[in-house]
Amino acid sequence: MVVELLLKYFPNLTSQQKEHFSQLAELYAHWNAQINVISRKDMEYFYEHHVLHSLAIAKCFSFIPNTQLLDIGTGGGFPAIPLAIMFPEMKITACDSIAKKIKVVNEVAHALQLKNLSTHAGRVEQLHKKFDFIVSRAVAPLSELYAWSKHLLKLEWKNNHPNGWICLKGGDLNEEIKTMAQLTPHLKTETYLLKEIFTEEFFETKKLLYVH
Repeated sequence: MVVELLLKYFPNLTSQQKEHFSQLAELYAHWNAQINVISRKDMEYFYEHHVLHSLAIAKCFSFIPNTQLLDIGTGGGFPAIPLAIMFPEMKITACDSIAKKIKVVNEVAHALQLKNLSTHAGRVEQLHKKFDFIVSRAVAPLSELYAWSKHLLKLEWKNNHPNGWICLKGGDLNEEIKTMAQLTPHLKTETYLLKEIFTEEFFETKKLLYVH
């Protein structure tokens, strides 16, 4: 069963979280047929490639209630929606410049009654609210994400980890990290290898970068 994949890594899911996660496949199959936000061939691996990948953040970080998180380039709602289910006490904003993708996020959030998730259809530069963490999943190089959103990060931090950027990426990231270090020597980039967290082959080359 699909939820068993998640329970393998998150054995303490509540009954409501299990219910929400189990509903995602049907909801995305429905909306993806109308507005293509996930590649058709990838739907077969929906939970592994999208839900579990998004939840890598929950394996590396914990967040106190009312932590404000922004998902840049959320697409169909990843990692925003899995994180909203996993951390119901957080306040998450999902941002994408493509309005039809935000429509899917809104519809899924409405179906699951995720009260802690809001959306912004437009460029991230248009936002003026401040956040504790900014996340993204294979959207743009670190230097671009930083340029787009540095004005949105709160300076004072209250979680175990300092405020910063949490990015899910794949492949060789050495040049990207090096460029970021040259542009922002005051910031530090930490790399988490997802193959050390998840045993599935998909995660062999996947990484989480944390810039703070």
